[in-house]
Amino acid sequence: MTRRLLGTAIGILVLLAGAIVYVAHARSGGAAENAVPVVTGQPMRLDGRTLFFRNLADGPDHGKLAAVPLADPSAARRVGDLHCDRFAAAHGTAVCLRLKPSSLPPETDLIVLDANLRELHRDTLPGTPSRARVSPDGRFVNWTMFVTGDSYAATGFSTRTGLYEVPTGRLVKTVEELAVFVNGKRYFASDVNYWGITFGADGNRFYLTMASKGKTYLIEADYREYRGTAIAENVECPSLSPDGRRIAYKQRVSNGVWRLAVLDLATRRITHPPETRSIDDQPVWQGNDTLLYPVRNPGNTTDIWSTGLTGTPKLLVPMATSPSFS
Repeated sequence: MTRRLLGTAIGILVLLAGAIVYVAHARSGGAAENAVPVVTGQPMRLDGRTLFFRNLADGPDHGKLAAVPLADPSAARRVGDLHCDRFAAAHGTAVCLRLKPSSLPPETDLIVLDANLRELHRDTLPGTPSRARVSPDGRFVNWTMFVTGDSYAATGFSTRTGLYEVPTGRLVKTVEELAVFVNGKRYFASDVNYWGITFGADGNRFYLTMASKGKTYLIEADYREYRGTAIAENVECPSLSPDGRRIAYKQRVSNGVWRLAVLDLATRRITHPPETRSIDDQPVWQGNDTLLYPVRNPGNTTDIWSTGLTGTPKLLVPMATSPSFS
């Protein structure tokens, strides 16, 4: 195996391990020593004033969808009955990814929800949940899974990302047919993997990570034309700011270590928010100047933190992950 292919294999192994650890840890929760106030039995809906997340505090509500007011994230968390390994929401649409228990090979339920978190659609897809997003207009749902058995993957597994059109019910199980151009030429390779879609305001423009031959690229794509162009390298899990001006993402520092970075799309200038810990997730924008992201602690617990583009990061919600709001 060449050095470049070895680097690609190691990178995918790290990603797969992260996904498996994420799901296992999120379901076990680690050793939670500090109790958090929880209120059960109250309805939850996508109202534009609420921060949603997966509750990782120990107890009977561990792993369930929870919510706090955006204006007061330290308030007692409301917990519902919905279990998700990944959750995302926007503009009255939500997606819940739930790993099916004891399925071999792994399978995941894709559950699309309305503003009252009632089920609209369900599909069962191969793989382990990794990422989830909803377009700002609520029309598109995206997911990324880790899957096994793809013949083109030298390591025996790969990522697969797809789309569901909420208004039409069209399911795109994989975006691998996307025509991608790198340095002005149509790109073809047997080891291409995609993950981590983020959408523009109209749902048509989107960005995602493409990995191939030991490199990761930021792809800017047009859904109607089904065409994409590589505009930057070393970009993983992109997240577009609401104003469409910046991409926040994971920038690989070394194997298994990523730093939070922000790319200005107009100038291509890269800056780093003040968070220096390794961030192995897709960040979420709150407005155009604040980022939310989970941080795994040395004690194997996970908290949601926030940071401005300058200033000091702060703990937002302890024992929680998969932040989203709508």
